[in-house]
Amino acid sequence: MWSGQPHPDKGHPSPLEAVPVPWKSTVSCKNHRESSVGEETQGEEGPAATHLDVSRLRSSSMEIREKGSEFLKEELHKAQKELKLKDEECERLSKVREQLERELEELTASLFEEAHKMVREANMKQAASEKQLKEARGKIDMLQAEVTALKTLVITSTPASPNRELHPQLLSPAKAGPRKGHLRHKSTSSSLCPAVCPAAGHILAQDKEGKEVDTTLFAEFQAWRESPTLDKTSPFLERVYREDVSPCLDFTMQELSALVRAAVEDNTLTIEPVASQTLPTVKVAAVEYGSTNTCALSGLSRTCRHRIRLGDSESHYYISPSSRARITAVCNFFTYIRYIQQGLVRQDEPMFWEITRLRKEMSLAKLGFFPQEA
Repeated sequence: MWSGQPHPDKGHPSPLEAVPVPWKSTVSCKNHRESSVGEETQGEEGPAATHLDVSRLRSSSMEIREKGSEFLKEELHKAQKELKLKDEECERLSKVREQLERELEELTASLFEEAHKMVREANMKQAASEKQLKEARGKIDMLQAEVTALKTLVITSTPASPNRELHPQLLSPAKAGPRKGHLRHKSTSSSLCPAVCPAAGHILAQDKEGKEVDTTLFAEFQAWRESPTLDKTSPFLERVYREDVSPCLDFTMQELSALVRAAVEDNTLTIEPVASQTLPTVKVAAVEYGSTNTCALSGLSRTCRHRIRLGDSESHYYISPSSRARITAVCNFFTYIRYIQQGLVRQDEPMFWEITRLRKEMSLAKLGFFPQEA
């Protein structure tokens, strides 16, 4: 490569030496001129370009600011919408919570009320059950006593051969003392004939004392006997009520008489003896009506050795021997009727005569005849 200085060749003469002369390239001159012109031009256009750049920057910043403002407004609007939706959701949830709280309070109150009601009903049922148990035990004891008495009555006493210890009125005059009434001579019994009952369809033997069966009464008894009941609408009991029971329990004190009649029909009347040693100064906690010298039923001045109690009442009423005999006669009739209803007595003819005898006792008691007390 050529370095600017020629190398002499061998065999040739050396060339003339050239003196180096400084030179400027044309390109460098041209560039220098252009740069000078550019500097002059740049010096003239510099403020305008700077002003243009500032304007551009300002317009760009305004655009960015406007876009940012719009974006922020949109975000704010979205946030407001979301906040409004959340407020509505919170309000709805608050209403739901309040409703649930109200329902819970109502449910709690109703549960407590139902629990108190159940406890109250359970206590009432327990009290009623205890009362029924007590009454049932009392009825059992009473029925056992009645069955024992009935067995004694049925076994040892019949119309044909009555037990004279159970019926003191049938004792001989020497033992029972003088008695009022009419006595038929026994010699007439052998000439009596048996009576025929058309309704029953068989012959009833007459009693040795000359008793004769009323066919109408026996027919009513037979109809009642097919289905024994204490209903007063049956012809048999309706006749007994009309002819015997009502007159026997018709006392002067009408209101108390009605209560006594109801208690006898319900089998809730109690007759208690009054001890003789306590007659002058008797003191009890229960309410007492009348006195030992005045009968509460008849209102007459009589010595009262017994008193009655109606049902579960603690009130007592003093009664005279005559009133006691009338009440006892009716009670004996109803007791025997209940025995028949329970199936403890089965033979119709002795049953009919026993009912007739009990009706006779009611009639005599109504007329004032009663056994004297010792």
